[in-house]
Amino acid sequence: MPRKTWMVAIAAVVAGIIATIIALVASGGSVPSTLGDPGAVTRWGLPIATGLNHAAMALTIGALAFAAAIVPRSTKPIRARASVQVLWKTGKDTGKLSGTQASNSEAGTDDRTENRTEEIPAKSTDGGSVHPAFEATLTVAAYAGIVWTVAAAATLVLMFSSVSGLPLSGDSAFTAALTDYVLNISLGQAWAWMVLIAAVVTSLAFAVRSPVMLAITAVLGTAGILPLALTGHTQGGDDHWGAVNALGLHLLGVYLWAGGIGTLAFIAKTLETGAPGRFTSIGSRKTAVEKGAQPRPLTAGVVLKRFSDLAFVCILVVSASGIISAAIRMEKPADLLTPYGGLVITKAVLTIVLGVLGLMHRIRVIDKLNAGQSSALKAAWRLVFAEVMLMAAIIGVAAVLGRTATPIPEELPDAATPARILTGYDLPPDLGFDEWFTVWRWDWLWVAVVIFLGVAYARWMRTLAQRGDRWNLWRAISWYVGLIALTYVTSGPPAVYGMVLFSMHMVGHMALTMVVPLFLVIGAPMTLALRAMSPRQDGTRGPREWMLAFIHSTYSKVITHPIFAAVNFAGSIIIFYNTELFGFALREHVGHELMNVHFLLTGYIFALNMIGIDPLPTRLPHPFRLVLLLGTMVFHAFFAVSLMNNNTLIEADWFGSMGRTWGDPPMQDQELGAGAMWGIGEVPTLILALGAALAWLRSDTKTAKREDRRADANHDADLDAYNKMFEQLAEQDNSIDQRRGR
Repeated sequence: MPRKTWMVAIAAVVAGIIATIIALVASGGSVPSTLGDPGAVTRWGLPIATGLNHAAMALTIGALAFAAAIVPRSTKPIRARASVQVLWKTGKDTGKLSGTQASNSEAGTDDRTENRTEEIPAKSTDGGSVHPAFEATLTVAAYAGIVWTVAAAATLVLMFSSVSGLPLSGDSAFTAALTDYVLNISLGQAWAWMVLIAAVVTSLAFAVRSPVMLAITAVLGTAGILPLALTGHTQGGDDHWGAVNALGLHLLGVYLWAGGIGTLAFIAKTLETGAPGRFTSIGSRKTAVEKGAQPRPLTAGVVLKRFSDLAFVCILVVSASGIISAAIRMEKPADLLTPYGGLVITKAVLTIVLGVLGLMHRIRVIDKLNAGQSSALKAAWRLVFAEVMLMAAIIGVAAVLGRTATPIPEELPDAATPARILTGYDLPPDLGFDEWFTVWRWDWLWVAVVIFLGVAYARWMRTLAQRGDRWNLWRAISWYVGLIALTYVTSGPPAVYGMVLFSMHMVGHMALTMVVPLFLVIGAPMTLALRAMSPRQDGTRGPREWMLAFIHSTYSKVITHPIFAAVNFAGSIIIFYNTELFGFALREHVGHELMNVHFLLTGYIFALNMIGIDPLPTRLPHPFRLVLLLGTMVFHAFFAVSLMNNNTLIEADWFGSMGRTWGDPPMQDQELGAGAMWGIGEVPTLILALGAALAWLRSDTKTAKREDRRADANHDADLDAYNKMFEQLAEQDNSIDQRRGR
């Protein structure tokens, strides 16, 4: 790599270490503890190792994201395309993908339908040589992964030394205690998972090159956020789950933002002119850039624009989640004067400065780069290098912040109620009419998802409007009603009371899998997105390309197949409530969120098969859809009745130990929940059946209209041919009868 790049990397490490030292001294973290001091090596080494872990993890994830979606693999991308007819409704919404996708969507055109041909990428291959930016990006990912793995292992050992108060040692007693810490203590298990994730991601970064595998590796890298979110300043307090989600979102935004900035600094040389360059080979791989080859130029402005869009989202996520996290851990303004509050202020100021530098990219540099002004290139990389220094300092401060005591104690109070011990929250008030609208506990993960989906949908509609097209207003209304319903189910009374009442848990479950998806599917988000987003031409995969790749993937063909979707939709209920999965979802935050994701997607895919217009690999004919709906309706009724007659309390250690002084006894509440499952489940199923029947009727009507237009166009040639066929058959019959009469 270029000498300047190494100098920037070294300067960033030095900046991070200096910021860590200053933060340690200012917060008092460098002072020896009076209760079992682990020694100076641990006191100073743990924040530094943690900071290196954060920085290397961010750089690994950022580089993998660049390789998967921002820089091209090849100097001469070849896009094998299949021309297909796409029928768009010019006035409202889409009709159908036809041609090679004739079986994938709803049929039909009417008088307001425009038939035009588009090229949809069917398969991607590459020609030429490996693009130097791509090779440099993967080199960064691989070697940053090595640093991440080593730093995570060092943090694991130093963390044990810190919490146990034992100085680092190589004797058998220390080793035995460390082993027990890793095998039996949640904090040790979390950091052991971190080391494992880092090692696997690093190995894959050396080995994989395909877009799909790179994307999977990047997603696997973000899984390292879970141990940090679950073991940071989230263990106790008054809003444990809110703290976990806020910290998780914060780390995700920071890692993508910081990792992207670091990756830009490392690959800057490859983006200046697009000229060939030489980079460190990975393993036995030789550099793919042959001497004299002229790779297709990739302008710095294009890359900076793509990263700037991602960074803008990250800035919003980091800022909002940081404010939420601070509010959870500090209850009054005076807490800002504590060591923890001082670090929060320092981190916030540095983040604001970093955001201003990113804004300068958007408003001053990118347009000049795209216009070919060479003077803007040096200004762009100066900003990038300044951002690297600032981000290193922020990571150093954050490492110390994670080890600083919060103003609000994180331990459970001595007089904690059974509900507080089990759920992490005190019992909500008795569930009356007002409580259905006033009791909320924000699930920040789903709030972020709803905001993102709502803004993206609005931007897509705006894109269509700017080019003179329109989107069906009722579909838009349905989409936003679905998002409001999703927020209510995940953050409102169904979520709050679902932790203490089986009946409310079932209300939330059925609403999440049957009510919310109904509105979201009618909104047709994939169709809108495909119409609004422009395809890329340089061989990279943007959101549109990844969406199409997923739709046509084998995985999509399996999970969206109508039979699989119906079995998954109906069978998930039995598996969930008759195995340990239900208890896992109640007791573990990760299990709770995975439950929400699973049942939302299960219901969405099933509803999409029944009434959606978004493209799918396979669709059943309309009569079979009604048969599937009838089967699921009967199945839900059967399971609800069996649950009503069940004399055993499900998860008795949970619902029977809540200490409620209001509401029905647990067994009666369980029977009420079974009734809610039956009642809530049948109404949306009936609506789906009506929708499927109407779609069937509309399909027949549109088919008849097409036949009429075809007849008008060819002057009833098909009908004349049909009648002539019968005339010929009649003549043949007469000829046969005459021969027999002889």
